[in-house]
Amino acid sequence: MTQKNSRERVLRLAHDRGFIGASEVAELGIHTQILSRLVRAGLLERVVRGTYRLSDSPVTEHHGLALAAAAVPRGVICLLSALGFHGIGTQLPFEVWLALDRRARRPAVRYPPLRVVRFSGLALTVGIETHTLEGQSVRIYGIAKTLADCFKYRNKIGLDVALEALNDAWQKRRVTMDEIDEFAQVCRVSLVMRPYLEALVG
Repeated sequence: MTQKNSRERVLRLAHDRGFIGASEVAELGIHTQILSRLVRAGLLERVVRGTYRLSDSPVTEHHGLALAAAAVPRGVICLLSALGFHGIGTQLPFEVWLALDRRARRPAVRYPPLRVVRFSGLALTVGIETHTLEGQSVRIYGIAKTLADCFKYRNKIGLDVALEALNDAWQKRRVTMDEIDEFAQVCRVSLVMRPYLEALVG
């Protein structure tokens, strides 16, 4: 394969996928030096170590989430970042809140800044939605799961933030009581949430 063909193939892949990893390029039988050359030519930009995208790719309000997902594909966007994505409450975190398995190594990512929270069991694996942001597949907890997580981690984010999110999601009719109950049980916060849920429907 000629260098020109290699360049075109890499650029086409970056266009189709949004983000491209050095390992993907190597699997295609293309030397990864082509990535550095494309960066120097201004056609690609390096977003995190080993991950690239087209230099003229659009940047959206969810840019940080897309970068975090590209850098840590096993993570799940959670808590304040999930609330922000779903348009619930008023929190605008400067860090990307990311759920990881308790046994997983902390990612060595400089940008975007990450706030890693350790989840385990069903609390890690259920309630995940997959969204495409800037061409990147991003795993994010749904609203009901995020509300339960907020109460579980209320000491980290503040009870006032959890209550604001619960009231906002309920007033906007973004969740049902059955959905909240389901994930409250998964996160073992049913007793904690019960008085606040009763106040919502009382």
